[in-house]
Amino acid sequence: MRHFSSRLSPVRSLLLAVLFLWGSGAESVRGQDPGSFEDHFELRTMRVDYFHTGGLGREIVALDRVVSDGPWAGSLTQRLDDTNLGKYMFEVVDAGTGQVLYSRGFASIYGEWETTGEAARRYATFHESLRFPWPRHPVRVVLSKRGDSDKFEQIWEAPVDPSSRFVNPAPPPPQGQVWTVFQNGPPTEKVDLVLLSEGYTAAEMDKFHADVARLVERLFATEPFRSRQQDFNVWAIDLPSAETGVHRPHVGEHRRTPVSAEYNIFDSERYLLTFDNRRLRDVLSAAPYEFVEILVNEAQYGGGGIYNFQSTTAVDTEFADYVFVHEFGHHFAGLADEYYTSSVAYETGAEVQPEPWEPNVTALEDPDRLKWGDLVEAGTPVPTPWGKAQYEEHARSIQARRQALIDAQAPEEQFDALFEEQKLIESELLHLMEHSGKVGAFEGAMYEPHGLYRSETDCIMFTRTDYFCRVCQRAIERVIDLYSS
Repeated sequence: MRHFSSRLSPVRSLLLAVLFLWGSGAESVRGQDPGSFEDHFELRTMRVDYFHTGGLGREIVALDRVVSDGPWAGSLTQRLDDTNLGKYMFEVVDAGTGQVLYSRGFASIYGEWETTGEAARRYATFHESLRFPWPRHPVRVVLSKRGDSDKFEQIWEAPVDPSSRFVNPAPPPPQGQVWTVFQNGPPTEKVDLVLLSEGYTAAEMDKFHADVARLVERLFATEPFRSRQQDFNVWAIDLPSAETGVHRPHVGEHRRTPVSAEYNIFDSERYLLTFDNRRLRDVLSAAPYEFVEILVNEAQYGGGGIYNFQSTTAVDTEFADYVFVHEFGHHFAGLADEYYTSSVAYETGAEVQPEPWEPNVTALEDPDRLKWGDLVEAGTPVPTPWGKAQYEEHARSIQARRQALIDAQAPEEQFDALFEEQKLIESELLHLMEHSGKVGAFEGAMYEPHGLYRSETDCIMFTRTDYFCRVCQRAIERVIDLYSS
């Protein structure tokens, strides 16, 4: 747990008091045309950093700082987010009129952590950022969280006056070397993806460039990215590490790297992220971006992806290409994991499953109003039968063998061999099942064997296959449309 001194300067105390208590102005006005970009914003990025603290049933948000974060790379026209994705959403609201000028949904490490058993036992603090075009006039930044009714409910707000002495307009110092993988147009008219090196020494930058080329090629060989490649720009940042690899606490390999990516997030040996959001954002500010993949120079299977925050991939595992695309699905389009037989850190097994906000999983509260019902062919039963018992018998065997390898700290080659065997068996098993290749509602998804449903028997969000199902493809295209003009 991160501890903070209770002794604040009078100026800082006043600032925090204002930020927490101010908010008596006009209510937010949603659903209206936010007006022209030039009327409200400049072509640079503002970043609001804050601390997100909680546990034991409490949740507190406190401002860290407001800084400049490089040129604005987002759309000039698609400024209001209508996708209804994310556990959280923020809005930038004109302080005088109450008009919502910009909004985005997102998820966070805190949002995941509070679903673990640990959150019921202790407090923890995570660092987060909100990025938006630099306002010309005072605004309110409003943070909301999705409630039990699936509606966003405000949990915090802060006034931001761009001319205030508490706002730092100085450009961020450059860190790392930015280079272009490919560019199809101005950043404000395209989806901008940046890939960052982590755990590569200066002598290994040629390897990083080769890894970037290989993984980007795989992403844009996968639909719908293949058909929409012209809507993307891809950038990369060379950021050398002092030594090869990253922190692997579960096997006793301890390292300090530029953005502190590490395995063993939430005590899951394969879960790979960075908690150092401030450092990550400072580095990324050198490139135009909306989305990020951290390429980790490791052979251990691992990765992670959080919607509108970060995604990671260990580049030297045999399944790096799959992990890269799968984790980008989480990060880019808010796609849920569809698998349910692997162990996870999150609390599972609730008697009643709420309808997930993720677009590719449903609790099927009303089969006649299935959220992807328009893709279901006439005559396909909902819920849709499949060889669930047969699949689960196979999965239990694989998981037992995997746990034995973990306990023995076996070399990565043995894990890769097991995963390759699993992939071959599951591919044949799932594609020969009744209703394979059809859209329906197949029970078993999002770590739950009962009560949650996915749309097809197979998808890259379910197994280590090489394609997104039709529901996931449509969700991805909606996000592409949001960021490209």
